[in-house]
Amino acid sequence: MTFEVGEVNIEYRDEKHYMGIRIQTPFQGMFGVVDKLRKELYTWLKARGIDPEGPAFLRYHVIDMAGEMDVEFGIQMSQPLPGDSHVTPGVLQAGYYANLIYRGSGMRGNKALIGWAREKGIQWDRWDDAKGDAFRCRYEAYLTNPKIEHRKKKWDVDLAIKIADDQDRVMFKNDG
Repeated sequence: MTFEVGEVNIEYRDEKHYMGIRIQTPFQGMFGVVDKLRKELYTWLKARGIDPEGPAFLRYHVIDMAGEMDVEFGIQMSQPLPGDSHVTPGVLQAGYYANLIYRGSGMRGNKALIGWAREKGIQWDRWDDAKGDAFRCRYEAYLTNPKIEHRKKKWDVDLAIKIADDQDRVMFKNDG
């Protein structure tokens, strides 16, 4: 199997609205649960005549690989929409993000981005939480259409983590 990890970029991203389903689940088996959420969310949107306006993504609110992961499966929208008790509106915050595109292994993609940030002295917009490592905005956007390519290991995934607002922008400007 081929694993590909692209180069790291730093870019400013505007605020993006989305509709999502948020859950807490153990890391073990998480992706099976996320597949069910994906189907639920697409069904919910279709029943309301709402077309997705951007890529689907998995947002990591709190990470605890040994315990519960606080994650949200979402789909980008051009504007805020009303939700219900299960599907809720959300926002991917504006700001500077470090990102890369990977194919094959999320663990390798995450390891590459986190290692790059450590090497460059980049601080994430994150904090310690009683439930794990909390992030202002960390997500993986699925750039490949699953109707065309069913094999997830062949999907192109945009991994993005918001950089802390107090970082010296000059430190990483044009330094991918």
